[in-house]
Amino acid sequence: MIKIIVDCAGGDRSPDANIDGALAALEKKEDLSLVLTGDRDLLESRLAEKKFDGSRVEIVHAPDVIGCDEKPTDAIRLKKESSMMKAITLLRTDETGEYAGMVSTGSTGALVAASTLRIGRIPGVIRPAFCPVVPTLAGGVIGICDSGANVDITPDYLLQFAVMGSLYMKKVWGIENPRVGLLNIGVEAEKGDGLRRDAYPLLESCPEINFAGNMEARELLGGNFDLVVCDGFSGNVLIKSTEGACLGMLKKLKTDIMSSFVNKIGAMFMSGMFKREKQFMNYQNYGGSVLLGSSKTVVKGHGSSNATAVEKCIEQVYMTETGDLNREIGLSLARLNEGN
Repeated sequence: MIKIIVDCAGGDRSPDANIDGALAALEKKEDLSLVLTGDRDLLESRLAEKKFDGSRVEIVHAPDVIGCDEKPTDAIRLKKESSMMKAITLLRTDETGEYAGMVSTGSTGALVAASTLRIGRIPGVIRPAFCPVVPTLAGGVIGICDSGANVDITPDYLLQFAVMGSLYMKKVWGIENPRVGLLNIGVEAEKGDGLRRDAYPLLESCPEINFAGNMEARELLGGNFDLVVCDGFSGNVLIKSTEGACLGMLKKLKTDIMSSFVNKIGAMFMSGMFKREKQFMNYQNYGGSVLLGSSKTVVKGHGSSNATAVEKCIEQVYMTETGDLNREIGLSLARLNEGN
């Protein structure tokens, strides 16, 4: 039985989205059990309205909530009874390997700080990194590592991001030999700042990855790469600017359709295509960001995650566990260090 913890507070739609997503995941995975952290009375009242296998659901009472506006270090120190910290504590004290990992839609800063300071890292990992995925125009997905956990980094960080991200795309997303790109301002090897120029030969000579060269931001959705590595600041800007551009284009398209009767008629005949494209571009269908390098799997869902997104986040933890990802990361980094 694979046991996963779900933090049921802190998100915009908590606890309902967390509960509904959790129960949906239970229906699909017979070898899955869940621990829900949050206010017991609130969770029990919501669950009383549902039909589910109670033998596979446990509630851990956690009456406090960490707000997104709270300083992360203060939150994890002072709010030990919060739903997030209760989940972190369960993972930290898990000496028998009972828990596969956790899902949270709460404060990103608090989750990163708590995971790093309380749970720890896989041996050999310098710093954990977030790796969300976005869909590509070729019908696949591309991972972005890092997307916000580490702002000031070195070339060695980027090398580890590439190794961890490659294994994640292989084990969880089924991409056999992920093509790795280095986010840069040009495709030539000599382009970019000192960080990028120093990282390029490290990535190029690494036997643990399939390095495909530099990737410009405009190539993100093209389908020519399966993973892009970058510092957390650039990665966060990349993913948010891409999301903003896509949402803006959809709004512009809707405005144009509604601007004339002829356009509305045409849109009626294309409604099926529009629905498919909307689903394809909906971030809720792709789960959350895995914190690669943490000794226990931690998945951060978007603050506005709905039940589908929470279900996908749980599935990510499940696939990480069944694919033995953390062990593979440790082995890969050990081989890399031996080679150096």
